[in-house]
Amino acid sequence: MSLVLSIFPGIDLLGRAFEECGFCVVRGPDVIFGGDIRGWHVPAGRFDGVIGGPPCQCFSRLAHMVRHNGYEPKFGNLIPEFERVVSEASPLWFLMEEVPDAPAPKVDGYGVHSFVFNNRQTGESQNRSRRISFGWRGRRRVLQVEVVALENPQWDYAATGGGRATPVAIDGSGKVKYAITSQAVLKGKLKRRMSSIVGSNIKSGLQFRELCRLQGLPDDFDLPEMKVEAKCQAVGNGVPLAMGRALAKAVLELEGTKP
Repeated sequence: MSLVLSIFPGIDLLGRAFEECGFCVVRGPDVIFGGDIRGWHVPAGRFDGVIGGPPCQCFSRLAHMVRHNGYEPKFGNLIPEFERVVSEASPLWFLMEEVPDAPAPKVDGYGVHSFVFNNRQTGESQNRSRRISFGWRGRRRVLQVEVVALENPQWDYAATGGGRATPVAIDGSGKVKYAITSQAVLKGKLKRRMSSIVGSNIKSGLQFRELCRLQGLPDDFDLPEMKVEAKCQAVGNGVPLAMGRALAKAVLELEGTKP
């Protein structure tokens, strides 16, 4: 059984997916629980792999809107912290997930295979793309992720950490409806009606149960110590479980071929 370190875990849906596929996952500190990876160190040679997704706000395509309003994204570029931890841990491999526009990490001694992977390629309905950067010590190895031949005919917009419904006009009628996120807008029109998922209180954001469904979590999943908005943010920031499982299985296959 491979031992994996999960950093920037949040509620760690990515780590959960790796656990489901047979990995033993140890979680590092996270701000959601009062931790801070900056200044945190890890011993070398203890872990087979390192996984994680540094905060993505500064690479998001919506970051310019935040700056236009006179603010900076809450978290700066923490990819260097991911690189530092990998360098310290010296694992056989690492896997970083980020928004599509984020740069791939660079760690001395590792070859990196970087690609954009969409959750719909697993057969799920949620349209969510992430940049996956897979590093292998010594040389670059391609992560062969299994994808479906035909995508799901249903189409759901991406769940996000904002956990909010965004008003859009549907079919040019001008009547305001609500979609899952700002990504729901495509040339001013909504590709699919999503009003059924909106609760009676729009201000509280997207319904927690609907976010869980989109992310592949079981019906009874809960975060009882958190307020509803914090729950939505925590779940929306995670990696869809189907995507995480596909990545974990691909890593298992590569581990089986190591010298």
